[in-house]
Amino acid sequence: MAERFSRRQVLRGLGVGAAAWAAASVVGVRSAGSPGGPLGSPLLFHSPELVPFRGTVSPPPVVTGPSLSISAVNSRHRFHPDLPEVDALAYRAGDVGPGYLGPTIEANADELLTLRYANELTFHPLGVDMDTSLHGVTESYRSAPPTSLHLHGGVTPPASDGHPEQVSLPGRSLVHGFPNGQEACHLWYHDHAMGITRVNVYSGLAGIYLLRDRWDTGRPDNPLGLPVGEFEMPLVLQEKIFRQNGTLSIRSTHIVPEGSWEGGAVGDVGLVNGAVWPDIPVARGLYRFRLVNAGSYSVWNLHFSNRMRFWIIGNDCGLLDAPVPVTHFRVAPGERYDLLVDFSLLDSGGSVELRNDEHPPFQAAIIGAVVMPLFCRFTVGSRGFTGPVPTALRGGRLRSPLPPLPVPEVVRTVTVSQPYALRNPPAIMTLNNLRFSDTDIEKPRAGTTERWDIVNVTPDPHPIHIHLVHFRTLGRTPLRTVEYQGAHVQPPVGVRWAPDPTPFLAGPSVPPEPWEAGWKDTVRSDGGTVTSVLVRFPTADELGFDPDALFDRPETLPSDHSGPTHADPEPPAHADHGIEHPAHNGVDHGSEHGAGGPLQGYVWHCHILDHEDHDMMLKYRVVS
Repeated sequence: MAERFSRRQVLRGLGVGAAAWAAASVVGVRSAGSPGGPLGSPLLFHSPELVPFRGTVSPPPVVTGPSLSISAVNSRHRFHPDLPEVDALAYRAGDVGPGYLGPTIEANADELLTLRYANELTFHPLGVDMDTSLHGVTESYRSAPPTSLHLHGGVTPPASDGHPEQVSLPGRSLVHGFPNGQEACHLWYHDHAMGITRVNVYSGLAGIYLLRDRWDTGRPDNPLGLPVGEFEMPLVLQEKIFRQNGTLSIRSTHIVPEGSWEGGAVGDVGLVNGAVWPDIPVARGLYRFRLVNAGSYSVWNLHFSNRMRFWIIGNDCGLLDAPVPVTHFRVAPGERYDLLVDFSLLDSGGSVELRNDEHPPFQAAIIGAVVMPLFCRFTVGSRGFTGPVPTALRGGRLRSPLPPLPVPEVVRTVTVSQPYALRNPPAIMTLNNLRFSDTDIEKPRAGTTERWDIVNVTPDPHPIHIHLVHFRTLGRTPLRTVEYQGAHVQPPVGVRWAPDPTPFLAGPSVPPEPWEAGWKDTVRSDGGTVTSVLVRFPTADELGFDPDALFDRPETLPSDHSGPTHADPEPPAHADHGIEHPAHNGVDHGSEHGAGGPLQGYVWHCHILDHEDHDMMLKYRVVS
């Protein structure tokens, strides 16, 4: 069994003096990865010296249709002109697709998209970094990795949601039905396979999914007057570390052995659409950028190098009421933001960089991690889209304004912690102090509005993603974490721990930023705070499908099963949305099933992918 380490264990093992040496050693070694960069720690791996803006990058190709076939494939990709072409993973739609990431899928609201998903992988480029002590991961995964495709932010039937245990081995496929019963927004699709999500996504299994409706059409005559075509550009942002031979590395420190889980890695180079520090030509005019933090670990505070103003017009699940002018904003893993940037503010031939100045969390900084400062440069050319920034995005003749916040019927306390003890190694990331396999899960009732108080007793931010539903952020309240934990001693992992934080609040709730005011599916839970979100759990009648329906694990389905297996060309018909996934509907078999048994419900988890893999992810059900 591979031994697992977190940075907290690394520090404990180093001792105070060694940790101080690690921090002091920042002055000793230059970080090759950071352009003109800060000095780096010898405890960390560093990418080869790379010159920024040596290459450029194009937006991912676009695929549309009521029916698509997408495959996970092995590929080769060059991340920077000075790096060799190396092994990676990608999504392909037939012959359409890059050598890394996937094509952009465009779909229409309230129109079913049938997606045939196939796993065609023959090996894994990061197979040596899989930890075979996690969730049934075996040696065979290195050469035959399973996958599970999740439409992040999609209001999706449980059998099509990409449940982490609904994995397909190479040579197998599934048919997913996406009803798209939601307003226009920026979703994304990515791998979600149990125990290896971090290596699958890091290797390239991620792509953009843009949902259009009659207001946000994506056409030049769209009622909002927004830029379209070449002036609407996806920006898939990531951070990476490369080995000296140019191959991908998911490890950040020498202290963690190969093949052992690590609690998250800060990259030392920034990527946009699969390119390291590209130069991106833009016209002199207004652009719409559909931006996603597709990184594994870091929260970024993004801004332009000249600190110019730009506008946020939407977040995860749709548009805001009106554009919000900003000079910077924070984006956590899994979050999406919809930006308008006016390059007519710059001279033709001028340039501006997209930069980050968010420092790494303490547990990474103490062993020498530093700010990854740069993503790309935009170089301005001739005249482009000349339309103005709209004054309104919702209301009037447009979509209804964001609704008032209702009073919750239920207040639910959940916790985020990183317990460790000498008697209970190794460290583990938890929600409610539970493991993924534990059965004490949340069971919100369909049709109810709940306030979830997410109590983060760690010093680090954790982006929390709840599948199926959209929510509104109410605010973040500081917490006296030491007193809270002292009054409520945390039991051994496996025993639910979610005490009421109310007596230990350290001040008033800080409301969300104006650009966080819309519909969200992922929220940044800052360290030492109680982050409150308001979420309504929809009914089966509202959804057009049963959110509590049981469905089967594809690898255990008999060949004659009526569910969507590799042998099924179409998902079975449903009266409302054209989909109904396999048997057991309406039968309550409980929330837990043995290996090979049916699955039920959805998951909620931290979107730091290393944390999700071990073990900051739990099941939940929407019950009648």
